[in-house]
Amino acid sequence: MVSQTDEYWFPAKRYGWGWGLPIRWQGWVVMIVYAALLALDAYVFLRAQHLVMFFIVAVLLNFILVLICWFKGEPPRWRWGKD
Repeated sequence: MVSQTDEYWFPAKRYGWGWGLPIRWQGWVVMIVYAALLALDAYVFLRAQHLVMFFIVAVLLNFILVLICWFKGEPPRWRWGKD
């Protein structure tokens, strides 16, 4: 039987609020795709000097990453170390 914590792609951070580095291969795929899309965004829009479009796409990519972490990560809450 698989526990619920084994299903998380992203663990909660030990200190603060949010998620840490991925603990499952699916999370690593998400991070690699995110980094590649962000690099492509920078290459396309910064090279053409379209700063507004670069920032719009970057904010959208970050929003999507946070949504994935929210649904596939450990529930976020403020943490002060070991629980």
